[in-house]
Amino acid sequence: MRKKPTKHNKSNPKRFKKKPSKKDASAPIRTIKPTEQDQDKDQEMPLESSGMRLNKYLAHAGICSRRKAAEHIKNGLVSVNGQLVIEIGHRVQQGDTVLFQEKEIHPIQEKVYLLLNKPKNVITTLKDENQRRTVIDFIKDKTQARVYPVGRLDRNTTGLLLMTNDGDFAQKLSHPKYKVSKVYKATLDKALQAKDIEKIRNTLQLEDGAAPVVAIEYGPKNNVIGIEIHIGRNRIVRRIFEYLGYKVVKLDRIRYGQLTKKNLPIGKCRFLTRQEIVILKHLS
Repeated sequence: MRKKPTKHNKSNPKRFKKKPSKKDASAPIRTIKPTEQDQDKDQEMPLESSGMRLNKYLAHAGICSRRKAAEHIKNGLVSVNGQLVIEIGHRVQQGDTVLFQEKEIHPIQEKVYLLLNKPKNVITTLKDENQRRTVIDFIKDKTQARVYPVGRLDRNTTGLLLMTNDGDFAQKLSHPKYKVSKVYKATLDKALQAKDIEKIRNTLQLEDGAAPVVAIEYGPKNNVIGIEIHIGRNRIVRRIFEYLGYKVVKLDRIRYGQLTKKNLPIGKCRFLTRQEIVILKHLS
């Protein structure tokens, strides 16, 4: 059967448009959601015969990414069979008892993948000692699984944020090697001069290294800029413009990989579709 042509949204500025791929991740297909039973009772994942590295064990338990797990281990927050372990490469064997912050943890088999449209003034962390709102406040009605953010958005940045308990998935998407595309809409305090947009295209040298961009274009106004990057260093988009004397007054991540904000209002989240998960895993 011949497919109907895709309808494009004519309201978007042409300079922000990208040619749609043949596999459109936003296409309506059945969403795979964990059942309440799955959310309340995660299944334990069997260990490999040679055991599992301790940082990977924490990631598979939904505690955090492997990189963050390494910090927790070095900081003395993890014990195995009653003994404090500070070696990241320590291998956990079948039957070992692993405690994180004095609570027993287990790798889980049920994977959860959520996409949140993060509002402003929300912290990208699991807890905040100052009792500020965190991204967890916006997903707790969706799942009881312990999920964590893939990468970060600073407090004042809005837009797409992935959250999961799949440690390997999060590790790969966050790694610069895989060059996962992220598109932002930045509103500046003044019009971006043509000479400065060329400097950005030609790669700025910031204090922590080169800042290559995939693409950068003007929006409907010359102070509204669309910028696509692969790198994920701290506050990188803001720092690119600040380096040239501009202040970012509003920053919104409008695309992550092939994921968009379509039908996802600010402050809302949804489970990824099976097709979206497959596409993201293929990227990584």
